Amino acid sequence: MTPFGARLRALRADRGVTLKHLAEALQVSAAYLSALEHGKRGAPSVGLVHQVNEYFGLIWDEADDLSRLARLSNPRVTVNTAGLTPEQTALANRLAQVIHRLPPETVAALHAVLDTTAQRLKPRLRRAALSRSPGLADRTTR
Repeated sequence: MTPFGARLRALRADRGVTLKHLAEALQVSAAYLSALEHGKRGAPSVGLVHQVNEYFGLIWDEADDLSRLARLSNPRVTVNTAGLTPEQTALANRLAQVIHRLPPETVAALHAVLDTTAQRLKPRLRRAALSRSPGLADRTTR
């Protein structure tokens, strides 16, 4: 099951909406929605996510969260490590080999490490972008 599929199923269950009824309202097949929920189909389109948000009346943070989950819901991930270090390539391969055996607490810990790392990287990326744009760094520091 994908993150989007799990959230869609929870929304349906919380609101008592059947798969068939939702499919009719969104003008898609029930088989397609079932495949999305079970991770048998790729990430949904932006348009479908928008329709789901409208159907369930999701706004602001809830709508943004569903869109974020949709972007993280490709059940067949490919990682291109060309040009990366051997250590990065080895990590990608090890993760691919063992991910199905990782307990939930390990998965949560890995998410936490990535979240922390992403937060630390953002300021550096901004500084790097500013340093590559002559004059832009001067304007932003005044």
